[in-house]
Amino acid sequence: MASVAVGTGFFNTNHHQLNFMKKILKPFYYFVYNIFIDSHLVAKGTPNVPLLTKFWRSFRYRMGGNFNVYLSKNEKKIASFHNIHKGKRCVIIGNGPSLNKLDLTKLKNEITFGVNAIYTNMDNMGFLPTYYVVEDIFVAEDRKDEINVMRGPEKFFGNYLRYCFEEGNDVNWLNVRFRYDDYKDFPNFSKNALRQVWTGGTVSYLSLQLAYYMGFKEVYMIGFDHEYKIPESVKIQGTEIMSLDDDVNHFNKDYFGKGKRWHDPMVERMELSYEKAKKMYEMDNRKIYNATAGGKLEVFDRIDYHAIF
Repeated sequence: MASVAVGTGFFNTNHHQLNFMKKILKPFYYFVYNIFIDSHLVAKGTPNVPLLTKFWRSFRYRMGGNFNVYLSKNEKKIASFHNIHKGKRCVIIGNGPSLNKLDLTKLKNEITFGVNAIYTNMDNMGFLPTYYVVEDIFVAEDRKDEINVMRGPEKFFGNYLRYCFEEGNDVNWLNVRFRYDDYKDFPNFSKNALRQVWTGGTVSYLSLQLAYYMGFKEVYMIGFDHEYKIPESVKIQGTEIMSLDDDVNHFNKDYFGKGKRWHDPMVERMELSYEKAKKMYEMDNRKIYNATAGGKLEVFDRIDYHAIF
């Protein structure tokens, strides 16, 4: 019995020592993991980022997001958006064909988010969105010249798109983390857009995380038809789809028209992300509404577009 007691005591001592060592080493583990393994993951097809650059960028986001220590203007500026619209509402504008059924001029005085090629609809809207977001490398590469000269919105780009977009007073570089449904914990949702935002198969998921960070109480989504057709005429190479004809999935036939590249939308993956966003908003007594004219997105409660004015 004595030998057992001694053995148990020895084991317990080691167990406590092990827990103590874990507590001491845990910050170093996450530091190494996030910077050298998981930090600032670069989308396939983008240029490789030097290791020291990854290290510095990740360190800046971590210091800003976790400790409110800003080592560059970029992190300091993103921090300035935290709760800037607390308790207010915003509209996230999708790019589906249903936009053509709505009087978008009513949104001119609203706080809005737009994505990708929404600026090509300016003549119909009469304005550019308050905030503008790009995540997709094909959109960035194929439309970089147009996007770089666009003025008006605050722009939010994935940090990995620096090779496409120019610096500017209206440009904010986000620490976009790539997590798709091949990860068991997909989808992630970030409440701290300075620290990081997570991909969810749609750029609108980044917009929802930004809107949360900015403090919006109500978010209205329009133009989310949630229905995509891949024409037989397209050219498919790996994950790249190239249009050889007019675009039938967006408000403008030239949106992803002839010569434009795009990805398979994978609506099932989008729905997982939307379900996550809905849950995170409602846990904080916030609400996301779908004000799209028709469409097949049923994750969020429906509301008539005209009823929100």
